[in-house]
Amino acid sequence: MQLRYNYRAYPDAAQRGALARAFGCARVVWNDCLRDRREAHAAGLPYVTSAELSRLRITQAKRTTERAWLADVSAVVLQQSLRDLDAAYKNFFDSIKGRRRGRKVAPPRYKSKKDTRQSIHLNTNAFSLRDDGTVYVAKVGHLKVKWSRRLPAAPTSVTVTQDSAGRYFLSFVVDTAPDILPDVETEAGIDLGLSAFAVLSNGSRIESPRFLRRAEKKLKRLQRELSRKQKGSKNRAKARSRVARQHAKVADRRRDWHHQASTQIIRDNQAVYVEDLAVSGLGRTRLAKSVHDAGWSAFTRMLQYKAARHGRTFAKVGRAFPSSQVCSACGFRDGPKPLHVREWTCSQCGTVHDRDHNAARNVLVEGRRIVAAGRAETPNASWSAGKTRAKVPAQRGEAGSPRKGQTAQAGIPGLQAREHVKIQPWRRSL
Repeated sequence: MQLRYNYRAYPDAAQRGALARAFGCARVVWNDCLRDRREAHAAGLPYVTSAELSRLRITQAKRTTERAWLADVSAVVLQQSLRDLDAAYKNFFDSIKGRRRGRKVAPPRYKSKKDTRQSIHLNTNAFSLRDDGTVYVAKVGHLKVKWSRRLPAAPTSVTVTQDSAGRYFLSFVVDTAPDILPDVETEAGIDLGLSAFAVLSNGSRIESPRFLRRAEKKLKRLQRELSRKQKGSKNRAKARSRVARQHAKVADRRRDWHHQASTQIIRDNQAVYVEDLAVSGLGRTRLAKSVHDAGWSAFTRMLQYKAARHGRTFAKVGRAFPSSQVCSACGFRDGPKPLHVREWTCSQCGTVHDRDHNAARNVLVEGRRIVAAGRAETPNASWSAGKTRAKVPAQRGEAGSPRKGQTAQAGIPGLQAREHVKIQPWRRSL
């Protein structure tokens, strides 16, 4: 299966300038190729092939006065930008033809230098890991990297990104075998919520840390300072950067907490079942800020890929399942209940239920039924058995071929003796 490993990079002034040129050139190639295909479609002409675009917008464009600066960056950056455009078109076509599951994918859009995220995609021809712990990127130099953990295998590609806070990251895609954990006897149904982030079927509660709410006071002050700055001024750019850094801190804290909680749940349970919530719909209600602060979708995705990696069973219970209406003791459906009702008594058997705990127990029962019917991923399914690769947001096709004698090495020599970062368990409260 494929996994991503992200590391913080610290380029110097010259390297930041080289990366800015690479971001700009990749963006120009993307926009030029996208424009050609859109104009061809509007004129009723055939779809412009990648080979034709590569010849016109990369090879020949370098020889013109207007695009001569494309030669200042690695050719792999430009080719990969075109391949990323091909992947975006493929996802769009597969979506409208019904070959891609999930929400509909929009057609590719033009990129802007004002986008909050700038990135370039490189294969093994254009980067390599050095013995001194740096990462060499073609026509950029040796980037200093903060290695929080070693890579389990040689990376097949890397994505260099700059976020809205001005930070740089290296995202390596690594082919690795599943890390199967020892079997355990317990299973868990999870009910996600706002008052408590998650309630497990065994009665354990995970309280919501509310990272955005805790940082809201400082964010409001920074946002007021930003609104007072004149548009286009350097002071406004500085204020915008301060707001972006504060939002990045909130997102980092939430992501780290999600990783700790999801890892602990996967380690403690052989099977995990969670309700498939309509997050996009809830994000348009009066509870939108609290819903986005909780980050249910990101947490569920972590549970899914970690279950596949560690040989656990994972299943989603349909959002139409009435988990809060059914009595987990006798199975009687007692009807819908307003959100302020946190405890209720079954009119059939008289059992007093905590709303969230009862829903988690019902999710557990329904999840077991789904797995028994063969409609969920199990340890014998494709992802856990390694028959196919797990889904990752990385392009599979690589441009070019590896250079002889210059393949990327697995791990960093200075970190070979280090263990992986230990994840602290989250606290339980019954």
